[in-house]
Amino acid sequence: MKNRITLASLGITAVALWIIGLVTSQTLTSSIPHKPTDAQLLTWVQGNKNPIILGSFLFMLGCIVLVLFAGLLRKRLAAAEGGDGTLSTFAYTGAVMMAVCGMLGQTDLVSAINADSISAASAGAFHHLGDMGFVAAELSLSVFFGSVAVLAFRAAVLPRWWAALTGVVAVVAIVGPIGWAALVWGFPVWMLVTPWLVGRTARMRAASTVTAAA
Repeated sequence: MKNRITLASLGITAVALWIIGLVTSQTLTSSIPHKPTDAQLLTWVQGNKNPIILGSFLFMLGCIVLVLFAGLLRKRLAAAEGGDGTLSTFAYTGAVMMAVCGMLGQTDLVSAINADSISAASAGAFHHLGDMGFVAAELSLSVFFGSVAVLAFRAAVLPRWWAALTGVVAVVAIVGPIGWAALVWGFPVWMLVTPWLVGRTARMRAASTVTAAA
């Protein structure tokens, strides 16, 4: 139970840091014009450098918490999987890849730190470079969730209905036009719910087996 609460606490903390970070760096700053020019992006960065730096920092802290979350989850998955733990290792690797891509996606931070000396062209390039981190995080999510889904069906470490939903999100994550939905909506919800489900099905089966044997 203690491990479950710790895992849930890490999931809540990560999601909270991501939300607060995005609100700080995006919502609390002045609006970016639609299809902005490099000069407009530079003006935006120079006028909002403090909230951009703070928001990016909080978001990256959330990515670090994700690594801790994945490390504890891997322990639970590996115990259920047994053997060399191939799928649990794949799942952990996918989560770490997501964390790295999420941190590297905060490219406006570079412009904000160097707001007084950066050129308009560089500010524009860094801003759009963040898109690559976002797309890479989507693809990494498919590795993370795909591995968890397969393992859950094999070892009953998650309820089958939740394993099926996890698999669906993994597939959505690699579909270009809608992959963003898996990352923006599916992933945070999964982080909040999964800690309360992991291992529950396996324990219920074990209890039923003991009862039947008696």
